[in-house]
Amino acid sequence: MVSVDTPEDNKAFAEKEHADFPILADPEKKVANAYGVIPPNRPPDRQFAQRWTFYIDPNGKILAIEKKVNPATSGEDIVAKLNELGVKKATAKKK
Repeated sequence: MVSVDTPEDNKAFAEKEHADFPILADPEKKVANAYGVIPPNRPPDRQFAQRWTFYIDPNGKILAIEKKVNPATSGEDIVAKLNELGVKKATAKKK
């Protein structure tokens, strides 16, 4: 996940939501702008990133972009898209 919030805000979010995935803090919006998720011609204080999901293969190729993300169903939507793309399920690692 990439967020344009500060590392401190992302840490608070992760703790509140019990997030168990990495979050890249991008407060300077370099990554967000590179991926085109900041709408153009917005004043700096209104540059919020759009919620898009990028499906990127191990070689860095973007396989698909979902521009209409529903946070309530995003987990299921991601699994469905990964299946559609033919991505194999990961096997659980033994501890």
